Amino acid sequence: MNSDLRVAIIQTNLVWENPEENRRLLEAKINAMSADVDLIVLPEMFTSGFTMNPKAVAETMEGKTIAWLKDLAKAKQVAILGSFVVSENNNFYNRMVCVEPLGTITTYDKRHTFTLAGEHKVYTAGSEKVLFSYKGWKICPLVCYDLRFPVWARNIEDYDLLIYVANWPKLRIDAWNALLKARAIENMTYCIGVNRVGLDGNNFEYSGHSAAYDVLGNRIDTLPENEEAIQIVTLDKSAIKKYREKLNFLNDRDDFNLKI
Repeated sequence: MNSDLRVAIIQTNLVWENPEENRRLLEAKINAMSADVDLIVLPEMFTSGFTMNPKAVAETMEGKTIAWLKDLAKAKQVAILGSFVVSENNNFYNRMVCVEPLGTITTYDKRHTFTLAGEHKVYTAGSEKVLFSYKGWKICPLVCYDLRFPVWARNIEDYDLLIYVANWPKLRIDAWNALLKARAIENMTYCIGVNRVGLDGNNFEYSGHSAAYDVLGNRIDTLPENEEAIQIVTLDKSAIKKYREKLNFLNDRDDFNLKI
């Protein structure tokens, strides 16, 4: 079991509805990283931007993006996480995937589709909360709009790391900042949010504000706003144990069941 987990946050612009170009650009960024890391986190819909035209970019789980992730994860000996548009059983999903070096794949379908943009009309919502273990860390992956719903992220499983990937617009970025910090504090977990920058095909602006918080809600990154950037943060598992045992806040959780 590793005490530390080194996570690379990739805050980047995305080329609208162009999976091939986005894969090329992201691979160049990953290849340029000099430091060794355990996990790389990409934004939501990293092959296309937040499109409501899934037919233009959707792939299967046997498609080019999964093959690319497998090859890159194996070559770099790193796990890579992010979401892209998947076509499956005549439905489209905003699917988070984590591909590990040995080819293991974890998937999570975005539970809360963004009704304000009509996401619920073209994408099928997920129904299962997913956790996975990697290098001794229990990780909960969630997507963008899920951030607004704290019950879905509620830490009843004693997970160690909560990760959100997003295309969260600049117009509502204050909510992103506040809620990421809140999710870390209330769940006594490391919380990482990775958001894109730039303009999308609908002229919505994104300012990044990717961030990493510790179990007390202290920010541990120094990522810039409005710029493409990569930052590596080191998470210390012993700090989780220390503060959970010292403060015992999670022991006072209310006991209730979530009906889906």
